Amino acid sequence: MARIAVIGAGMGAMAAAARLAVAGHRVVVYERTETYGGAVRRFERDGFRFDTGPGLLPLPAVQRDLFVKTGKEPLEDCVQLTQVDPSSRHVFVDGTEVSLPNASRAGVVTALDAALGAGAGQRWGDFLVRAREAWDRTRRPLLEEPLWPNWQVLAEREPYPAVPHKRLLRTRVAGTLTEVGAWELRDPRLAALLESHALAYGLDPRTAPASAAVLPYMEHAFGTWYVRGGIRELARAVYERCLRRRVEFVFGAEVTGVAEKDGRASGVELADARVAEADFVVAGVAPQTLSRFLPGTALRPQSGVAPQRGLPSRLTVLLALRGGRPEGTAHRTVVHAEDRETELDLLFGTPGGVAARPTVTVLRPDDPTLVPDADHEAVTLVSAVPARRGEVDAAHVENLITVAERAVPGLRERMLWQEVRTPADIEETTGAVGGAIPAPALASAGGRLLHPANTTGVPGLFTVGGWSHPGGGLPHAGMSGALVAGLIVEGPDFRGSQ
Repeated sequence: MARIAVIGAGMGAMAAAARLAVAGHRVVVYERTETYGGAVRRFERDGFRFDTGPGLLPLPAVQRDLFVKTGKEPLEDCVQLTQVDPSSRHVFVDGTEVSLPNASRAGVVTALDAALGAGAGQRWGDFLVRAREAWDRTRRPLLEEPLWPNWQVLAEREPYPAVPHKRLLRTRVAGTLTEVGAWELRDPRLAALLESHALAYGLDPRTAPASAAVLPYMEHAFGTWYVRGGIRELARAVYERCLRRRVEFVFGAEVTGVAEKDGRASGVELADARVAEADFVVAGVAPQTLSRFLPGTALRPQSGVAPQRGLPSRLTVLLALRGGRPEGTAHRTVVHAEDRETELDLLFGTPGGVAARPTVTVLRPDDPTLVPDADHEAVTLVSAVPARRGEVDAAHVENLITVAERAVPGLRERMLWQEVRTPADIEETTGAVGGAIPAPALASAGGRLLHPANTTGVPGLFTVGGWSHPGGGLPHAGMSGALVAGLIVEGPDFRGSQ
């Protein structure tokens, strides 16, 4: 039985802790804040409850696997999962609206044809077929296996089978998501639909590789799910599973360093000058934090992939409304930006820039546990903003509400109060500088969107969570925990689940 110290109680770290405890190890989690979940938090006031992190659960099979592998009670015995249908409603700049059924290719094709014109659904359906091929080519190396030592193969090869396109007497194929939208979808509304998936993960579609097509494919193939009570309930269930497996949590325990002995990680150093000895250390922290733990020590992952930099953050506005949620309301509505190019330029180019009318995701859960009674509604607005340490301009919050009125008529008249969560709040809960949020790992693009390996240059020290392989997002955090547990339990020859 090994002693294992886990730094941070984020979703990936807790997934690793539960799996390692089941394998017979003594696991202690050191969390600098007073609660678990990392970015998966909750805000409560006046009988209203809101998720302040992710609001929906993609790819629930990852969480199901965690619960199957760590105990007798399956995931559905611990939380109530429901498929969100329609999966999403989209409001485009020209006023066109479309609601897309959950995990139904035929239904999506029909809905797009009806809303955008004949042929639109077929072009989107053909795109999903190509996106599936990219998914099949990259699923194992990017999600289910430790990062390959020859990671350059993933960096150099574009797995998306782009359609040849004649342009200026030359035949070209799409190399970015924007080019896929322009050359293969050939409708600005379909292109906006495609690019919104990249923007939701903090990616610039103009530079994101064509392989980012796997992001909308994942949602289409595996559906969009909601946890009754909010995603915070999933964090609670994972935390309680850890406790049942006798994982120990120490909250309010700030780790200031990783102890070394004979060139190997030997424990963690705490702010109160104590050293907690361990045979392995699992760090679920941002790369800037990890680099401070071992000053002067090369922490460059064995893969050689550098951490991502310059990622956006998110601005979240929580709205308490008078009046109940109308029947038939979509759970998620995406209101697309009036000026896409300006939004992307400001978000990814100009430091501190924000668009006047950005893309806004409006979440309106059909969940009575989130409101004081049926005569009220809890609504969440989410928009990508640059990672920053300062406060977000109040005018930008007003812009989000103005945009959201296109999805929620009479919104301002119904408002009781609002609560704003900024990148500074994300930095406080996660430790990531400026509240930056990592994107999932993607192939090609020269390796720019790969993440550091879970192993490091320090024997006995592993990394877990969104800032390491396979990257950000709830499913990827769970996969990261499974990979780290496998590497510790089975050793460096571990090649992932079969």
